[in-house]
Amino acid sequence: MKTSFLRNDKGISVLFLIIALLLLTAVGYVLTYLIPTKQKSVIFPIHSAQSFYIAQAGVEYAIRYSSDQGWRTAADFVRLNNPGVNQRNLGRGRFTILYDATADRLTSTGEITGSDARRTVRVDNFTPFLRLIFDPSSPSPCWATGTRRAGFLIKNVRGENVMLTAFSASWTQGPPARRIQRMDMAGVQKFAGNYLSGRPPVNFNRGGSQQTLLPNGIIPVTVEWNNNLSMGANILITFYTASGKSYPFNLDTQGDGLPTC
Repeated sequence: MKTSFLRNDKGISVLFLIIALLLLTAVGYVLTYLIPTKQKSVIFPIHSAQSFYIAQAGVEYAIRYSSDQGWRTAADFVRLNNPGVNQRNLGRGRFTILYDATADRLTSTGEITGSDARRTVRVDNFTPFLRLIFDPSSPSPCWATGTRRAGFLIKNVRGENVMLTAFSASWTQGPPARRIQRMDMAGVQKFAGNYLSGRPPVNFNRGGSQQTLLPNGIIPVTVEWNNNLSMGANILITFYTASGKSYPFNLDTQGDGLPTC
């Protein structure tokens, strides 16, 4: 007497094996579809995070670049928008910065090459991030006595005291060479001597050998040479704290000399 296929143990095992193989095939197919999709979804937040950090790097770059150039006013910061200055590559990404002088706002956009990920960091009131600036309410740096004595006002826009203890300076001049013989801050003489353009920093040697700027404090500064500067231009005065932190002030960002007060 023949045994039905469904009642045969070997037949049932083969049937279950076939069903199991079909299920495994279906699961494998689903996995091959989901894994690439998952990989793509994981890559996007990685690129997004990288773009954000690159945008932050753009802000740090703008602050450092402006400071190194001695820029202290919105009229100078617009140069951050110049080609060759407003963009930097970082590995597989890059940032692009844009400064809005009207709003005093810096925008830095980070992006990753070959990705749609793009993040933006915006800094309102960009000027105070430099801590010491030219007083925006006062006239620009100018010659007070011929082309021998230059005057300007600086302001501490942060919430902490700044104590200055030294300075350095450089400038373009025609012959004969001139020397800084005196510097006054807040009406008090801070330096007396003979300082040549481009020399290393020198400490204040008058008036207590230091100058403190209180939060939101404004002080006048005068720099006096031993005689008129012939074709004097590109005047960069840098102040230093005891720890070595520097605050450059570019008195002549246009490179065409200072106006007369």
